[in-house]
Amino acid sequence: MGMDRLINIAACLQQCQVIAVTSHQQPDGDSLGSMLALYHQLAAMGKTVHMLLDDEVPAMYRFLPGWERIRRPLFTDRVDALVVLDAGEWHRIGIVAQCSYDTAINIDHHLGNTIAAKLSAIDTSAAATGELVYHLIQSLVPGDKSAEIAVCLYTAIVTDCGFFRYANTSPAVLRIAATLVEWGARPKEIAENVETRTAASLAVLGKVLDTLEIYADGKIAFISVDQSLAGKVESTEGFVNYPRAIEGVEIAALFKETEAGIIRVSLRSKNADVNAVARAFSGGGHHRAAGCTVKGSLADAKAKVLAQAAAQLKEYGV
Repeated sequence: MGMDRLINIAACLQQCQVIAVTSHQQPDGDSLGSMLALYHQLAAMGKTVHMLLDDEVPAMYRFLPGWERIRRPLFTDRVDALVVLDAGEWHRIGIVAQCSYDTAINIDHHLGNTIAAKLSAIDTSAAATGELVYHLIQSLVPGDKSAEIAVCLYTAIVTDCGFFRYANTSPAVLRIAATLVEWGARPKEIAENVETRTAASLAVLGKVLDTLEIYADGKIAFISVDQSLAGKVESTEGFVNYPRAIEGVEIAALFKETEAGIIRVSLRSKNADVNAVARAFSGGGHHRAAGCTVKGSLADAKAKVLAQAAAQLKEYGV
């Protein structure tokens, strides 16, 4: 776990008065839950805390306590420490990286994290960055915490381990989840908030599923979201799980055209290393869940990524 590194980070934060907490663009439950949990703890300690994000908070996560305090960075922001959570690479935090800070702190669970920081705690065995933030918060001030912190950390963890369905679910993270419920997290309410979708989102999902294509003798399945469809839905989170669920599919992909010539790719697998696929396009993530951005048309992105995915299957022996 590298608890000594988290203890060193806690000691540094104890000495800081003005702290900024940030995470990656296109935020998810882990990034937002981790940010907010750390914010609540540091604020309770009397610190001045800025939550900076170079993006909007998706509607599905606006139940998290304190989300409305997250804002875009100002170049007048000057902080003692910048805490980067769940980001993997500097470019993923966008213009937040241009803020002025004395000390950079990097906390993450992604493979291939390249962020150069004075203090880092990277543990790829952790189910979520929220798991590391839980231990950091306990290093800062041991003992029971507020329901606000519990809700944020529980959301961070369950969204990254598929509500305890994914392979990264460990005995340790289940024990942490039990503690968070004792602190006041309510699993039923959190699940309902995270899984609620608008009628418009379901309508888009129906059209996206019509784009389903099968490749590599049924071992790869993928769906596509062109720019016109992408503009009709705030989030496509979870869409990629549908092709992944198809019998015989080993690798699933979602190709999303966020703007002309920019394709964001989400990759999931049952066993194969999709992090290796994403890294070929300067992306990354985890063994069974990763992503990247490819420049070009949808057709070009599909051809390049699918070829890499097929090569990875061959290397994996599938």
